[in-house]
Amino acid sequence: MTISITQLFDLANLFVLPFWGLMILLPHWGVTKKVMESYLPFVVLAGAYIYCFINSVNAIPVDSAGSFINPHLSDIASLFADERVAAAGWIHFLTLDLFLGRWIYWEGQRTGIWTIHSLILCLFAGPIGLLSHLITVAVANQFLKGKEQLTEISQ
Repeated sequence: MTISITQLFDLANLFVLPFWGLMILLPHWGVTKKVMESYLPFVVLAGAYIYCFINSVNAIPVDSAGSFINPHLSDIASLFADERVAAAGWIHFLTLDLFLGRWIYWEGQRTGIWTIHSLILCLFAGPIGLLSHLITVAVANQFLKGKEQLTEISQ
């Protein structure tokens, strides 16, 4: 049985949801921590990406393959007009956003800094979630530094 690019696209979208759900809804649950320790989800997603990538290679005209050295937005846009290329690109986003979300999750577990808002943003727009987390860390560190200074003064 052969899986179509459309089916793989749909499966990949569904595949990542439980991981996001665990990190956002049950961040301190032991099962969440155990699941998020594993790299297996990224192996599965990388396999799906490789499949899509291999199937999209013939969508790239030979004469435009060199344009990857100095890409132009119009070249990239025309490539993504092909469903095979778009599926590979989307699974690329799913993989890297989940990997980034996992990093934010573990940073929150390590530091105790609140991450739910950053994880939700990362789910929908990875770089915005990253920026949210970096700002949250900076604000938390500034607030904690100020709190430590007040404690020192009062002693």
